[in-house]
Amino acid sequence: MRKRTMTLNLSEREMEVLEDLCAKKGLSKTALMRQALRLYQAVDMRLEQGEKLVFENEDTKEKSELMVL
Repeated sequence: MRKRTMTLNLSEREMEVLEDLCAKKGLSKTALMRQALRLYQAVDMRLEQGEKLVFENEDTKEKSELMVL
């Protein structure tokens, strides 16, 4: 597979979030962005099929639907 390079401009806050997630997950920025892209693709595909994305609190069983544009 041929790899391509991309430049990504982030705000200071966005970069802090990225760096915090990388440290928490033990991933490089590239690995984390690839994982995020795959997750977004999977969510988008399922939403296009008419499915919903719902979070459920294990303790209270309260559910909330995530709306994605």
